[in-house]
Amino acid sequence: MTCTCSAPQSLSRGMTLLLAAACALAVATVYLAQPLLESMAASFGINPAHAGLVVGMTQAGYALGLLLIVPLGDLLDRRRLIIAQLLVAAGALLAVALATRWAMLLGAVALVGLLAVVVQVLVAHAATLASPTQQGQALGTVTSGVVLGILLARLVSGLVADRLGWRGVYFGAAGLTLLMAALLAWRLPAARAQGVRPGYWAILCSVLGLYRHDRLLRQRGLLALLVFAAFSVLWSAMVLPLSAAPLALDHTQVGLFGLAGIAGALAASRAGRLADLGQGRRTTGLALGLLTLSWLPTAFLEQSLLALVIGVVLLDLAVQAVHVTSQSLLLAGRSEIASRLIGAYMCCYSLGSGLGAVAATWVYGQWGWWAVCGLGAGVSAVAGCCWWFQQPCAGASQAGACGKAVNQNL
Repeated sequence: MTCTCSAPQSLSRGMTLLLAAACALAVATVYLAQPLLESMAASFGINPAHAGLVVGMTQAGYALGLLLIVPLGDLLDRRRLIIAQLLVAAGALLAVALATRWAMLLGAVALVGLLAVVVQVLVAHAATLASPTQQGQALGTVTSGVVLGILLARLVSGLVADRLGWRGVYFGAAGLTLLMAALLAWRLPAARAQGVRPGYWAILCSVLGLYRHDRLLRQRGLLALLVFAAFSVLWSAMVLPLSAAPLALDHTQVGLFGLAGIAGALAASRAGRLADLGQGRRTTGLALGLLTLSWLPTAFLEQSLLALVIGVVLLDLAVQAVHVTSQSLLLAGRSEIASRLIGAYMCCYSLGSGLGAVAATWVYGQWGWWAVCGLGAGVSAVAGCCWWFQQPCAGASQAGACGKAVNQNL
């Protein structure tokens, strides 16, 4: 038997923005390294072709956290869980900054990823605190914070690294994480669980049960894996040709390309509203088509930075439209298992991101930028084909109906 939560009747605008800011900071810790890969590799004497391991290990830790930590949000007081994760995350960020060996660095970034899943606990908490009529809007705002964190992380990381080095980036992130933990301890309300609570092992097993019983989760999880693999292909490999001759951009200049992707954050709320109106499948299809087309201008990076900007805008817009639509559909009417649903869905996201990062840097080292774009376009096209052959289970009412059946099986 699953537990239900009693929550305030509404979520204030100020609290929604605070949760969005917390999500932005937490998710930023996963992406801080992407503009710094070359500098990290150089400081440890590592071949840049293997620098993608930093992103890969971070995503591996993230995937493990999604399986082991996020489901705890349906078992424990989410407020306490959130604050505890942030405090330990600050220590992990300090460990990255103080790492003296490559193996130590990889272990520390894996721990950062493990604890960064506080983002998903925050999203689930926002869904639980919000009233049913404002849930979609709240999720759209919080997800916009996630997107902004992903994109601005690269800009801020580059700015700080050019002045204080890549270690200074992680020292600063540790301090901000401690500050956010204190702020949430002061302001964040709790949403207490009621009824019979399952044990931890039962919670973990029920996550696997979700994959078995929830067709919508399987469909959206597969799309998340492919879409975020394409996303990671671009953002993990892009720094390599931009940093090399003849472009030879510094960290700040590379980070500025993150601003071009803010269009994705602006699209997040609109995509969620379309899903609420029963347009989730159509929105997803259009976004996947746009994702595949985005690689055409991106391929001309070495000839035109403007073409790259256009490609970045299109790619981030498409990726976030699919992501927000998927989360809106999955969580509709299912706040009692929100943590497990998000954890199961985001495992696919993390796996795709990690595989995309490792593959992209290796492909670039072997065959160059055009091959990277071919890889990204191919993954995007496969995602489009999967969407085309998937049977519809995408409306909010359908998701709710699926949710009732899933709850009975859990």
